[in-house]
Amino acid sequence: MILNYVWVLFILAAFVIGLVRLVFFGDTEIFPAMVNGTFSSAKTGFEVALGLTGALTMWMGILRIGEKAGAIRFLGRIISPFFSRLFPAIPKDHPALGHIMLNFSANMLGIGNAATPLGLQAMKSMQEINTEKETASNPMIMFLALNTAGFTLVPVSILALRAQAGAADPSCVFIPIMIASFFASFAGMIVVAIRQKINLFDKVLLAWFAGITAFVAGMIALFLNMSPEKRAVVSNVEGNFILFAVIALFVTGGVIKKLNVFSIFIDGAKEGFSTAVRIIPYLVAMLVAIGVFRSCGALDYLLAGFAWCFHHIGVNTDFIPGLPVAFMKPLSGSGSQSLVADILNNKMYGPDSFVGKMTSVMYASGDTTFYIVALYFGAVGIQKTRYSVTAGLIADAAGIVAAIVLSYLFFH
Repeated sequence: MILNYVWVLFILAAFVIGLVRLVFFGDTEIFPAMVNGTFSSAKTGFEVALGLTGALTMWMGILRIGEKAGAIRFLGRIISPFFSRLFPAIPKDHPALGHIMLNFSANMLGIGNAATPLGLQAMKSMQEINTEKETASNPMIMFLALNTAGFTLVPVSILALRAQAGAADPSCVFIPIMIASFFASFAGMIVVAIRQKINLFDKVLLAWFAGITAFVAGMIALFLNMSPEKRAVVSNVEGNFILFAVIALFVTGGVIKKLNVFSIFIDGAKEGFSTAVRIIPYLVAMLVAIGVFRSCGALDYLLAGFAWCFHHIGVNTDFIPGLPVAFMKPLSGSGSQSLVADILNNKMYGPDSFVGKMTSVMYASGDTTFYIVALYFGAVGIQKTRYSVTAGLIADAAGIVAAIVLSYLFFH
C-alpha cells in the first residue's frame, strides 16, 4: 500500500511544482521536461528489465542445478541456526534459507549482477510458504530491509568509478564503506526485529553477531595492511573467484549425483526469462514516478532547504554538496551513480576531495530501496508491502548518516 502512496505523491508533487514554476516563474520548459522524463524513465525501466533477462536466465538455471544437487539445502543447514531465528517463519530445511544466504553473499562481495537473480529466487521461495499471496510476509520484509541496507565487503563498482576518475588511492574509501553499510544493515535488522517481536538477545543470534563483527574487523585489519594496488586487485578478484567457485561446485554436485545438468539448467533458465518479463510493469511504474519527480526540480528544492537549515543552526555544511547522492540513492541506482560520477569527474571536486570521497562512501553504504521493493515484490505479485519501504528507508538513513560521520572522521 505504501508504494501506492509514494507513487501518487511523486506524480502529484511533480505536477504541483511544475504548475508553480509555469504560472509564477514563466518556466515554459518545465512540463516538456517532465513529459520527456516520463518517456525516458519508461524506456529505462524496460531496458533494466531487458538487461536483467540474461543474468536471470543464467542464474536461475545455475540455481536449479544447485537445488537438484542438494547444494542449496546444504547451505541452508549451515546457516539455519542463525537464519531460523532471524526468519522464524521459514522452516529450517526450506531452500529459501540457502537462496537468502547466496543473495547476501553476492551482495557482500559486490557482485550485483548475481545478487539480483539470487534475491528474486529467494523471494520466490518465500512466496511458496506465504499464506497471503498478495501481502508481504514477515521473512520477506526482513529480507528486503537487509537488502536495501546493502552490506558490502567488496565495493567493486565504486572502486572502479574512482579508478576511472583518476583517484590517487581508489580504495581509500573501503573501510568507511564497510563500516557504514554494516551500520545500515544493523539498523534495518533492529527495526524489523522489533516490529516482528524477534528476540535479538537470543544466545545463538548474539554469538553469530559477535562472529560477523569479528569477521568484519578482521577484513578491515587485512585490507589496512595491504598496499592500495594489492587492495584493488584482491577486491576485484576474490568476489568473482568465489562466485565462479559456487557455479563449479553446483555443477560438480550435479555430476556426482548423475543428473542431466544441461536439461536442469534449461528448465531453470526458462523460469528466469518469464520472471524478467513479469517485472517490467513494476519497474516502469516506479521509475516513471521517480523520473518525473527528478525532472520537476523537487530534489534541488529539497537540497536547498537542507542547506538553509544546517547553515542557520551553525552545522558545518561541507557535506551539503553530496546530499543529492543521499536523496537519489533510495530512488535510483543509475541516477545516484551518475551523480557520483559527475562529482568524481568534476574539476570543482574530483575523486580525492572531501565531497568526492564522502559521496563514494554514501553510494556504497546503501541500496535503492524503491527499486528493490518494486523489483522483488513485483516478481512474485505482492501488492501490500506493509512496512517494507519504511524499514528500508530507515536503513538507508542510518547508512547515510554513518557515511557522513565516517567521512568527517577519515577525510576531513
